[in-house]
Amino acid sequence: MNVGVDYYPEHWDPAMWPADAVEMKAAGITLVRLAEFAWSRLEPQEDQFDFRWLDNAIALFAAQRINIIIGTPTAAPPNWLVEKYQDILPVDHHKHPVYPGVRCHRCYNSPSLRRHALNIIEALTRHYVGHSAVIGWQTDNEIAANDCHCENCTREFRSWLQRKYLTLENLNQAWGTVVWSGEYSAWSQVTTPLGGSPHHNPSFVLDFQRFSSDSAADFNRFQAEIIRKNCPRHFVTHNLWGYPVVTDYYRLFDPMDFVSVDYYPSTDLKDDTKAAIYHGALTLDLTRGVKRKNFWVMEQLSGTPGCWNPMSRAPWPGMIRAHGWQSISRGADSIIHFRWRTARAGAEQFWHGLLDSHGHPGRRLAEFKTFASEVAQLNDLISGTRLHNEVALLFSHEQNNAFNIQPQSDGFDYFKNLKQLHQTLVRQGVGVDVINWTENVDDYTLVVAPFLFLEDAAVALTLENYVKGGGTLVLTTRTGVKNSFNVCQSDYLPGLLGGIGGIRVEEYDPVGFDKQKILLFKDEIGCSQWCDIIMPITAKTIGVYASDFFSGRSAVTVNAVGKGSVYYIGSVLDDSGYRRLFADILRECRIEFIDDLPAGVELSVRCDKTKRLLFILNLTKEQQSVSLPERVRYDAFSGEAVLPTLSLGPFEVRIVLEE
Repeated sequence: MNVGVDYYPEHWDPAMWPADAVEMKAAGITLVRLAEFAWSRLEPQEDQFDFRWLDNAIALFAAQRINIIIGTPTAAPPNWLVEKYQDILPVDHHKHPVYPGVRCHRCYNSPSLRRHALNIIEALTRHYVGHSAVIGWQTDNEIAANDCHCENCTREFRSWLQRKYLTLENLNQAWGTVVWSGEYSAWSQVTTPLGGSPHHNPSFVLDFQRFSSDSAADFNRFQAEIIRKNCPRHFVTHNLWGYPVVTDYYRLFDPMDFVSVDYYPSTDLKDDTKAAIYHGALTLDLTRGVKRKNFWVMEQLSGTPGCWNPMSRAPWPGMIRAHGWQSISRGADSIIHFRWRTARAGAEQFWHGLLDSHGHPGRRLAEFKTFASEVAQLNDLISGTRLHNEVALLFSHEQNNAFNIQPQSDGFDYFKNLKQLHQTLVRQGVGVDVINWTENVDDYTLVVAPFLFLEDAAVALTLENYVKGGGTLVLTTRTGVKNSFNVCQSDYLPGLLGGIGGIRVEEYDPVGFDKQKILLFKDEIGCSQWCDIIMPITAKTIGVYASDFFSGRSAVTVNAVGKGSVYYIGSVLDDSGYRRLFADILRECRIEFIDDLPAGVELSVRCDKTKRLLFILNLTKEQQSVSLPERVRYDAFSGEAVLPTLSLGPFEVRIVLEE
């Protein structure tokens, strides 16, 4: 277990560095990330490298026994590079170059970017391969798929399509280009989706997004190969940035040793709209699921967020510590806080660090020190543990992208709906693995596979075999609508999964914000966004609509298949409806849960072959009470017995050993 900070020595007077290093050591810091935006200092002019300042900074940390991660600086190409090699810049859908702004002004398919990225990464890795304090590398920073329409991307996109479809005839057939006279008669006619029209062929747009994601993944792989060649004993990781994004993170992280995430939970607890991409526990569970193993947090909340938006609230006392432990509870093995000192210049002046820009210690640093000392105290206990959950929630970048291309109804949002399902299980104290929808699921007792809009025969077969073998599967509305080319199917919904669902969707109503009602186990609950009007074939109806013209028709069903069962939810339920339904499903699956866990309280378990650590976190400003199932428990810090009913203060964290 490591606790560290992100530090930017190039932003500060070198005379300040020694005191910073000493103070970091005193704070319990064991790891520092450096240099991920420092290309102009590392290579001030083309092929003229200057690592002396970085050598000096690393030497100061090494003297304090603090290890170093170096970031490759390719997310911030310097001005000399942009001026001399214009193909570095991405081009928007109107064919206008995207000029340097904050950062990330680069096209992954630019030959000049690849050439100069190779030069700087080669020089850095050769220089630091033997340094005892340097233990690993972070590639680039928060790589995201570019919406780039430059000539290089146009050429590479055509090649990508030729490899996929082989002939124009196949492409025309797959995309249905006959609509609106869009058929291609020569490859030269195929461009990127220019103009920004919302009416582009959705098959065309989805394939372009796939290409853009592949370009980002290839750029990441290109960097990893250089690092591994020159620094075979160092780890290689990358820091993903939030959800949802176009980029397929599963492919992006193929060449990485482990996943890292930049995690900034909302400090505006009653209104997280400014931090809408940070979905708390869901982000951490998604991150763990990318490689299905423990991960790192490369940037963690340290102070008031604020940069391109108005500033958010200051972290409430205890919040920094609590969210550090939340990350560990969900699989993080190292927590690196952004940043040591708040910037005085540049775009991130108001994205606060552990210290304010004046550098004097305050409340936030004191809280961080407490967290660091606690991690050190429990290091031996936590190291080697991981999460072993019985429930999987399937996630798909493909589905998210397809829904964004063609919104289904007012208020229908794939990721928000996924978050609601995840939050339902979190509110019941159930651990969830959020994994790629194409993964094997045989080890899980319950699999929730929501909104499988794009149908995949291999996935359908995997889920069918899983259910026949005794698994419980939950399907939802908007399943089996399209094939992988983003073209609508010609069969009843839910397509290939209709057989194990034991149903067919006879009609649907995109009700949007128009609230509807369902009688579920004789309880009236609310629903909205979408209503499938279901005809049960072999399934049993457990919920019927109680409003509108489809009143009395099936809304929620369950079907016995082999040794397992399949639930189908034909609408988007309200929170109470999901909790009611999943309580019944969890009982049927014999999965332990808590029916009345307060909102904002989370439970998570890390374990190994000899011990089981339960993390109990109150992530609210209010006092909360939690009643746990009867079991022998001991406080991990004091060793004292822990009673089943706990009272938790605001942002209080309890870590207990369970028998």
